[in-house]
Amino acid sequence: MKSLKVLFFGTPEFAKTSLQAIHESSHEVVGVVTVADKASGRGQKINQSAVKIFATENNLPVFQPEKLRNTDFLEEIAQLNADVFVVVAFRMMPKVLFEMPELGTFNLHASLLPDYRGAAPINYAVINGEKKTGATTFFINEKIDEGNILLQDEIEISADENAGELHDRLMEMGAKLVVKTLDGLAENSITEKAQPEVLHPKNAFKIFKEDTRINWTQDSETVRNFIRGMSPYPAAFTTVKIGEEEKVLKIYKGKVEMVSHQNSPGVLEINKNEFKIFTNDGCYFPLEVQLEGKKRMSVKDFLNGFQQYDQISQL
Repeated sequence: MKSLKVLFFGTPEFAKTSLQAIHESSHEVVGVVTVADKASGRGQKINQSAVKIFATENNLPVFQPEKLRNTDFLEEIAQLNADVFVVVAFRMMPKVLFEMPELGTFNLHASLLPDYRGAAPINYAVINGEKKTGATTFFINEKIDEGNILLQDEIEISADENAGELHDRLMEMGAKLVVKTLDGLAENSITEKAQPEVLHPKNAFKIFKEDTRINWTQDSETVRNFIRGMSPYPAAFTTVKIGEEEKVLKIYKGKVEMVSHQNSPGVLEINKNEFKIFTNDGCYFPLEVQLEGKKRMSVKDFLNGFQQYDQISQL
């Protein structure tokens, strides 16, 4: 089989796994493009992307342009003579860049396109209670996640799986799909196909802080799916009042019970053994929480930290 020369674009751990799979395949990684290093935290420590760390450890050329249209950067990339560009969890690319390689530029997206185009496909698949999702490789064009499909692979979502757990499984599956796509392009055995026209595709827009607040007026299963779809990141939250102080309470995991009650949604009941919050058709029992200013902990440890439970109320 022909070995392709690949230029890889990516940033986080999800992308690093695909880069590693390509590096260990019969194809040649001629360069890696990733985000610039940035300082963060109290000590302003310089952090490198997971993709850069792997590339450096394996002596792969690294490019970290601030602007993808930069003339010097484009000239450097052109000199690599890559057959194909592979993009995983990166930013939007200009046409002058993605049209450069002979075989084109393809992206790995963590959904079964055309559903869940956008920045948070894994989260929304769980939030919406999907029973299955998958990964898609597709040629990049000027529209976000709308290019012609190359390959797709499907995966079931278990009833109690959260977004983080699904992320890790899709990361491994997606890496294999990327290599399979490269093999197919090398052998000219893949027939690209246009994405199906869908009147109301399910979207996966970027999640902002205000999107992560729990709506207790929804039914219990919807609340449960929302919380596991936001877990562990960015984490769903509610607010509680402890004495006279308002606090954010992140909830990572819980269970539901369908019971009839007369309480308003969002009202909580708490004692030394139990913590429950009422929804419109039952109760949600948090199992893992994080109170503002505290570390993440089991609900048992959370309850052990209080003496006067009547001081805690829902806002």
